[in-house]
Amino acid sequence: MKLRIILIGLTLIVAYSSAFAQQTKPAQKVEPGIDEVIRRFAAAETENRIARNNYTFTQDFDLKTIGEAGSVTGRFKRVSDIVFDDRSNRIERITFFPPSTLVALQITTEDMQDLAGVQPFALATEDLPKYQIDYFGREKIDELNTYVFDVKPKKIVKGERYFQGRIWVDDEDLQIVKAQGQAVPEVGEQKFPRFESYRENIDGKYWFPTYIYVDDVLEFKRGPVHMKMVVRFTNYKKFGGRIRIADEGETATEDDVKAAEKSKAGTPATKPPDPQAKPDPKKPKKP
Repeated sequence: MKLRIILIGLTLIVAYSSAFAQQTKPAQKVEPGIDEVIRRFAAAETENRIARNNYTFTQDFDLKTIGEAGSVTGRFKRVSDIVFDDRSNRIERITFFPPSTLVALQITTEDMQDLAGVQPFALATEDLPKYQIDYFGREKIDELNTYVFDVKPKKIVKGERYFQGRIWVDDEDLQIVKAQGQAVPEVGEQKFPRFESYRENIDGKYWFPTYIYVDDVLEFKRGPVHMKMVVRFTNYKKFGGRIRIADEGETATEDDVKAAEKSKAGTPATKPPDPQAKPDPKKPKKP
């Protein structure tokens, strides 16, 4: 009888220990389904797009055509500050724009549309019906774990520009951190290069485009043209102090804008960054 009581006691101790271990075992992270990932990153992209509209930044656009032995045969260079006027309209204030020496290429309206929308690609919720999105797999980019998707337009509407290629979505913040592809459709005899677009974490929350790189050969009827292009988006600054864009429809006053211009006039120019240096994707997500 005594032995039986001891065995029963040991059984209860083992059972209790097992139950306690199950209760204290840390819960495993549940991976969302692919459809949920798409829904969530599109929602985050919508928020990201709205947030970027409340930032000013500098845009440095540098395009070169390349000849034999890597020689530069033409160049288009334009540096601008993307700011807001006194009616809260986003405007481009050109700060450096030497005469273009391009001969083999011509900058078109579609090129500027692509620079503003397709190349710094954002796939927001409102854009989902326009695109076919196919899950490709998972990939690690330096310290970032990402979902990879192939993206292409479902149909082409005349006058609209689209992205066709591949995107990498950070699996924590669920925002696009890299895009690689091409702007479509081709218009007339125009050709559009394949590009890589990178983002960096801004203010510990948003992923904004900071770098676009092109090294491609465009095949025209008159012959191929080798082009290289680097676009940098720097100096992201959210409106604050006297100059701001309000969320509830407020408008910055004319005095505010003049104050900002006066402040900016006293700021010395900075040296342009190395055009070959890509952004550091290891930048932490949180401050």
